[in-house]
Amino acid sequence: MIIRQFLAWTQHSSAGRRAEAASALARAYLYGNLGPEAAWEAKTAILALLDDPAPLVRRALAEACAASGRAPRPLIVTLAADQPEIAGLVLARSPILTDADLVDAAAMGAEPIRAVIAGRHHLAHAVAGALAEIGGPGTLARLARNPTAQITTGRLLRMVERHGDDAALREALLTRADLPLEVRHAVADRLARALSGFATACGWLSPERGERVSREASERSVLDLCADAGAAALVRVVQHLRSTGQLNAGLILRAVLSGQMPFAEAAYADLTGFDRARVAGLIRDTRGFAGLYRRAGLPESLLPAFAAALTAWREAEQGRTTLSGAGLSRCMIERALAACEDMPFSEMQAVTALLARYEAEAARDEARAVARAIAEQAQARERARVEAERLDAEWQAAQDREAERLAAVRAAAPAALPAPARTADAAPSDIDAVLEALPDALLASFREEQERLHREAEAARAREAAEAVLETIPEALIASYREDRERMRLAA
Repeated sequence: MIIRQFLAWTQHSSAGRRAEAASALARAYLYGNLGPEAAWEAKTAILALLDDPAPLVRRALAEACAASGRAPRPLIVTLAADQPEIAGLVLARSPILTDADLVDAAAMGAEPIRAVIAGRHHLAHAVAGALAEIGGPGTLARLARNPTAQITTGRLLRMVERHGDDAALREALLTRADLPLEVRHAVADRLARALSGFATACGWLSPERGERVSREASERSVLDLCADAGAAALVRVVQHLRSTGQLNAGLILRAVLSGQMPFAEAAYADLTGFDRARVAGLIRDTRGFAGLYRRAGLPESLLPAFAAALTAWREAEQGRTTLSGAGLSRCMIERALAACEDMPFSEMQAVTALLARYEAEAARDEARAVARAIAEQAQARERARVEAERLDAEWQAAQDREAERLAAVRAAAPAALPAPARTADAAPSDIDAVLEALPDALLASFREEQERLHREAEAARAREAAEAVLETIPEALIASYREDRERMRLAA
């Protein structure tokens, strides 16, 4: 009977009334503990409401059933294919929808539908992968900001490959706590390329110089990211660099000149197929490194520079020399430049030009470090000066407030205490001002204490005088006096 009443309400001419009836009917089905027959009638009536021409009615159904796991699956699937504002309600929350349903909705829906799916809680790998392949920049940025979305490293790299020029997407990717190092490098590489393209378009750099600046910035960023990385992360980064054609002799030489030997070892291991332990041993062996270098397939012209730099590194490792700085080592660069002096000019030109750029970069890094240290010291001195001035001002203000308070006390009670007698040349003191401001009870207590101390001092002086008199009396007379006192005591 109740279901028939709901059905009668859904025939009302007003779309708003029909929407209210649809919402009430859906909630009765979901939470009303209906019997089997009544539940079947309610479910049938709800599915019939999908044919209502008013979107307001279908939206009411979507709002009532979106978060429920008891909603009829045909209802949810149909609503998921409705208008975006209706479909988004169930696509965002419904536990009825499977990964296949979500992938299909992403493929068939518009960009707003994909953005809604990207923000869904605990998004599976399959759905995230589909969005990474077909989603726009806004959808991918929302997917990257979803901390519960399960996104593989390959899909993250695909997102950077498709829309890495979008600043919002790069920012969203960098906010992920679990972002792999290779993805961070890919983001930094796209940023460097974007900046280089902007500078080239503005006419500030030539295309060739812009390409070089972009490449060197990318190389520096990857070494900075790998500075504290573990062995497994280094292997993944090196494999990514090799697959994208970025693992070259210049990058490995930069790693050696920067003292980042774990990265160089991982790179040689990937290029030669040797294990890390064997590569580390060959790098530390003066005679074995040449064979390792040639097996890696690196340019022969750079071998002297590598050998000289590694010689300086071995000496520093043994404690015979020191390599200063966290970036490129100028000592190692100078050794490498000296080793290239005997090379033919045609080969030496490119190598020395590369090393000269590294030397200039190292000099700039040292200058930046010194300037930063000087600036920090200057800022520390300035902060200390400002703090000292603040403390002085506070002290002076406190003194001024105390003087004002004492002046107010004296003005309020000018005759509270008699003015102490002073000589003509005596000047008022701060102690007198304080005594004049003390209460009568405290002054009386102070005067009693002074009187008691005076009496004790007088008694002490009297005892000292008596002792002095006794010292002048002969001992025989004192002994006779004591004997007379003793006889008198015995007689008594």
